[in-house]
Amino acid sequence: MTIRKTLAVGITVSAALALSACTGGTGGTTGASGPVDTSGELSGTIQFQTWSLKNEKFTPYFEDLIDAFEAENPEVTVEWIDQPGDGYQDKILSQANSNTLPDVLNLPPDIAFPLVKAGKLLDLAVADPALEEKYNAGAWEAYSKFSGVEGSYGLPWYLGSDLSWWNMEPLQAYGVTEENLPADIDGWLDLSKQVATESGGKVQLVSSMPGLDTFIAAGLDVMDEGGTFVFNTDEAAEIVQKYADAYAAGAMPPEALTGTYSGNAEMFLQGKVAYSTGGSGFAGDLRTKAPTLLEHTIATPRPGVPPLFVQGLNVSADSKNKEAALAFAEFATNEENQVAFVQIATGFAPGTAEGTEEVAAAVADSVDPAQAQAMEVMFAALGDAKATPFQWTGAMTDYLNQQMALAIRGDISAQEALDKIVDHANENRIDQ
Repeated sequence: MTIRKTLAVGITVSAALALSACTGGTGGTTGASGPVDTSGELSGTIQFQTWSLKNEKFTPYFEDLIDAFEAENPEVTVEWIDQPGDGYQDKILSQANSNTLPDVLNLPPDIAFPLVKAGKLLDLAVADPALEEKYNAGAWEAYSKFSGVEGSYGLPWYLGSDLSWWNMEPLQAYGVTEENLPADIDGWLDLSKQVATESGGKVQLVSSMPGLDTFIAAGLDVMDEGGTFVFNTDEAAEIVQKYADAYAAGAMPPEALTGTYSGNAEMFLQGKVAYSTGGSGFAGDLRTKAPTLLEHTIATPRPGVPPLFVQGLNVSADSKNKEAALAFAEFATNEENQVAFVQIATGFAPGTAEGTEEVAAAVADSVDPAQAQAMEVMFAALGDAKATPFQWTGAMTDYLNQQMALAIRGDISAQEALDKIVDHANENRIDQ
């Protein structure tokens, strides 16, 4: 199972507009329907929809989950629906347009957005204001930052993040130890340039261009309160220029700027670079593809603010049984059930405020020791992790990469590249 990095996918403008047109474009007013009391006796039938999770690995978990909920609420029946991975976004929009959304469904923030704008999802902050404190802060925020709409529209379910992976063997000759590894973007770029200069370009620590997550990691504001991209600042330009300086010093393979780029993780596995980013499962890739490299590799938090990949459970605002639907969504995402789920979905973290220590202890004896250590590092960083804004799309990333390649090669200035990227992003915002 791989994390669905939906933050790099994005909703198409046409899809959002089509849904708004068919539903009347209520701007979220339907979703803010008032408090929902789940404390009384619940009854009736609700539908629960997952995304490509009905299989040999996860079906027993969901069957047990539903049985447990129905045992606590004997007058409630939960019908489980699972949609295939391909075409999920189109299926969701079709369900919303035909008013057949399931009562409880799994939506990442970007796919949730057009439904939120059309008033098709329940505002959970209004339904139960006490919910927020139970969940990871960054993940809760990911469902609460829909421009032009107040409220929060998803219960964080399972989370992922990337780590830093360092091959310490070639770094030792340049005074780099685990204790003095950089903790922020500036320090990492400074070290990259230093090591490249001293090694004559033989030891490289930069194998990808800066992305939006780079500026988030540096603690910069990438959007203002109105949802406008604003990361073409002097501070961001300094970061891009540092990439250019590192590239000029030989800290970055030239193919990282071209269409032949195979990815920083693959370059690390091939021994071309001494640094990469990747999830905790990267330890397994090292074990199978580069076992001799694994003994020299350590995992640390990403420099700066860690990235956050989010999946959540949502409640339909049109549900005829909001009480049972919300009760089930809360039950499925409570700490006990999330801990049990991510023990099966190894490498992910629960979306609750607590529970990571229980997961780490439970899987320690069943996973590769390197992965267990990496999971603990990732779990410790999740409290500060932030998701990329849902407005950022794959097409925006493609344009960013084009401009960044020019800036890093020195064909245009860092500021010119950022200005073009920000203008392009604002001209193509999916929420306008």
